[in-house]
Amino acid sequence: VQLQASGGGLVQAGGSLRLSCAASGRTFSSYVMGWFRQAPGKEREFVAAISWSGSSTYYSDSVKGRFTASRDNAKNTVYLQMNSLEPEDTAVYYCAATNSPWSKATMGSVYDYWGQGTLVTVSS
Repeated sequence: VQLQASGGGLVQAGGSLRLSCAASGRTFSSYVMGWFRQAPGKEREFVAAISWSGSSTYYSDSVKGRFTASRDNAKNTVYLQMNSLEPEDTAVYYCAATNSPWSKATMGSVYDYWGQGTLVTVSS
């Protein structure tokens, strides 16, 4: 599976962005998809995950209520809608795919495929 993330950019605090992650391969619908981010000087952290069907999602406490993950298996694409953005959300955002059990979806180490990352900058 090859992943291509897009949609990052510069936005003011309180604004919104929608990230997209397009996947190649006919088995996209079987993967749990995750979003992670890495801010300058910090470790990569989990942001959100969505189950293969889209019926289940996980969010980190820092984004819960502001970010929404979704997917369109017909288009081999997963999305991350980000609202009420804060300067602390500034980071490179990565999408990733895994066949591991849903119970491990927050763990970056179980993801087998990663996109190249897209930069989100939130100005105050």
